[in-house]
Amino acid sequence: MKDKKRGGEDANGGGVATKGKLKGKAYAEELERLHAELVKLQEWVKHKGLKVCIVFEGRDGAGKGGAIKAITERVSPRVFRVTALPAPTDREKSQMYMQRYLPHMPAAGEVVIFDRSWYNRAGVERVMGFCSERDVKKFLRAVPLVEKAIVDSGIHLIKLWLEVSQEEQTKRLESRIDDGRKIWKLSDMDLLSYGRWYDYSRARDDMFAASDTEHAPWHVVRSDDKRRARLNIIAHILDAIPYKEAPRDKVKLPDRQKRNGYKEPDYPYKYVEERY
Repeated sequence: MKDKKRGGEDANGGGVATKGKLKGKAYAEELERLHAELVKLQEWVKHKGLKVCIVFEGRDGAGKGGAIKAITERVSPRVFRVTALPAPTDREKSQMYMQRYLPHMPAAGEVVIFDRSWYNRAGVERVMGFCSERDVKKFLRAVPLVEKAIVDSGIHLIKLWLEVSQEEQTKRLESRIDDGRKIWKLSDMDLLSYGRWYDYSRARDDMFAASDTEHAPWHVVRSDDKRRARLNIIAHILDAIPYKEAPRDKVKLPDRQKRNGYKEPDYPYKYVEERY
């Protein structure tokens, strides 16, 4: 995928140097600032009853999970809800293709993040032969219309494609082989799809050509540098949804009640062993 013009500062008043490896301290400071903005956005979404849907797509190892974790780390799971659907059941396979995704769309005051989405049909299902080319073509014709209906219903739809290089993907997938923290992230499907780089490239190109619309555009995130990608994604989301600081009552902790004769019981509590 060809490079496009790089930005410098993000649009929310912060910014880090755009060249060289991003140091941990600079990343942590900027992430903290953006987290505070995400909380402001969350409160505005609740206050105004906004509906937000964020779609994450990209190759295996592109950094979708880490980016989603960075977004949701400091916000409420009751507002920011992550949806990662398993493989469809036999019953779901018999349904209209989009049907199993629609119940997960946001209601007022919610932000739903899809960790992979209905675009499985244009990507992994197509490349791995889980559907026919006829099914893919039907999907690519229909998806702009479905997304127009989603947007017309008042949902803010943000679609993000994380683009990783072959070299960085190899590095990340290899790191999962012997790392006990990451072995769950390396599935048989990941291994099968790894060798089909250009099949995925062609599928991505067709997907963009069909579904990069004015009402639901795709935005591409260069994700070889995970830290920069996460910051850029959060800044983009903040730019995409106009928000203000929601009205908030002044908070003061109330006085605690008096003991009124209460005594701690002499109970043999089973405490967790303090190993650390």
